[in-house]
Amino acid sequence: MSEFPDSSVERFPTVPFLKLIKSGCKTQIIPLSTETMILGRHPSCRIVLDDASVSREHAQILYEQGLYVLKDLHSRNGTQLNGQPIRGRTALHDGDEIKICDFTFIFLLNHNPLPAFDSSGLSPHETLLTREPAEEHHSEDLEVYAPEIEIVENAKENSAIITMPAGSSEQGLRLNIKPEAKLRAILEISMALGRVVVLSQVLDVILKSLFKIFPQADSGFVLLRDQESDKLHLRGSQSRRSINDDVPISMTVVRQAMETGQAILSIDVGEDRRFQSSESLVDMQLRSLMCTPLMEVGGVALGVMQVSTFDVSQSFHADDLDIFVSVGAQAALAVENSSLHERLLDQREFDRDLEIAAQVQLGFLPSSPPTLDGYEFADYYEAAHSIGGDYYDFIRLPDGRIATVIGDVAGKGIPAALLMARLHASVRYHLSNAQRAELALASLNTEMADSAMGYRFITLSIAILDPVAHEIQLASAGHPPPILRRHGRQAKMVSHSESGMPLGIMRDLKYKSLTIPLGQDDSIVFYTDGITEAMNHANVLFAKERASKSISKGPKSVKELIPALIGDVDKFCEGKPQSDDICVIAIRRL
Repeated sequence: MSEFPDSSVERFPTVPFLKLIKSGCKTQIIPLSTETMILGRHPSCRIVLDDASVSREHAQILYEQGLYVLKDLHSRNGTQLNGQPIRGRTALHDGDEIKICDFTFIFLLNHNPLPAFDSSGLSPHETLLTREPAEEHHSEDLEVYAPEIEIVENAKENSAIITMPAGSSEQGLRLNIKPEAKLRAILEISMALGRVVVLSQVLDVILKSLFKIFPQADSGFVLLRDQESDKLHLRGSQSRRSINDDVPISMTVVRQAMETGQAILSIDVGEDRRFQSSESLVDMQLRSLMCTPLMEVGGVALGVMQVSTFDVSQSFHADDLDIFVSVGAQAALAVENSSLHERLLDQREFDRDLEIAAQVQLGFLPSSPPTLDGYEFADYYEAAHSIGGDYYDFIRLPDGRIATVIGDVAGKGIPAALLMARLHASVRYHLSNAQRAELALASLNTEMADSAMGYRFITLSIAILDPVAHEIQLASAGHPPPILRRHGRQAKMVSHSESGMPLGIMRDLKYKSLTIPLGQDDSIVFYTDGITEAMNHANVLFAKERASKSISKGPKSVKELIPALIGDVDKFCEGKPQSDDICVIAIRRL
């Protein structure tokens, strides 16, 4: 080990110094108190130059074999000695000028660097990193000092020099920024958060800003609560040490902040009685931390934000907590806005998908009623939401008969619509094989019972019209009975005591059919329970009786009768929104 100059106060004039020169700013004197002094932008440097143009580890001053040498550490913008860029190691002499980007230093070796003193011991434009004994030691060679540190602003607003005097920790000294710099950083956060809405970008801005405001912070993180699971998830983190370092998280602190809704400051975690029982905090070796809940407008905690340090000499204090809570309030608002933005985008995408699904579903339904000599057909379909579970179809059988099918899948929305799409294909298949209403229902029920429908069932009616015999063969699986109007006058429910159970409830069911003759000007109307269970503001049902009455007094033509029925339902509901899908089909013999 080479002999290193003594840095005691008694031999103060022989201590080598760097003197920072900046026009219009207070001059700073930096003692070279160790054998190796790295200058750079990274917080681990012994002399931290806070300027974007400075490399992370820019240059190095070494003491070796009785000489001081300057070495450029392959910096981006280079290091100059007396106006010339250096290559490799270059010896330093008293009075040499070192320039690193916008920072200019004078190397002082053999004379007192303080030329003029006032009553305070310093010239008006110079400041020494003064040292006062912290406590008395018995070792002759060791004196411990409590440095009084000051940041000297660079010409650029965001530049500052941060120094580490002798006796400081090996990791380097990161100092508190001036209040006006903190205020400027908070304003920058506000502007930055106003320009981003994606949650990952919001959290990145918040964490980077925290590290700018609190240079002593070694790590920071944001935990957010998942709305579905109600669990906290790590959504953002940052560490000064390494990108791959795990960020220490104590759920003891997090839970307390979430439960109380108040920010937590622990100046010294090891001496904090609140957390002495927490083994995790002891294992993490945290020395000081701040944690604040991120509260949404309604007073519910969205999550927490925390910064911590491993160096007790650089603890957070009450004024830091005030600023941290202010940033937390902005962060909570930004996170809430980001979440709302993401939900809005998701809703828009979902709405687009629903619109496409609605178009696909309409493709399963008949584009128009069939045409048949001597008969008139009409239909109406309206889903309560974008898509629904009501189903109807007109199917021409090979022998010239026409099967009219109407059904209602239990439930509404996407699940009901998916089952309705399957029903469309299955009904056509079973009718083409059975060609009798009751047999088609039986085989269809077996298929539905054997499939996993998620405890759903289907009510369905199949009415096969024979245009030669002028009769309808009707079979029902728990569907509401149709309304028959004779000679265009009185209407009544078709009593069908043989109606079977809905499809999908039980396997191997038998169904029976009923034959209904159709005379001239007779009409039969099939519907789903969206008609009879329509409800007004007094929660009174439209019911089957009102449906029969409406059909009795309605127009003869079923193409006019169905709109009249829907109009009566709307009038009864007095503008109350439709709560169920509505489907109506009608057949009339001319």
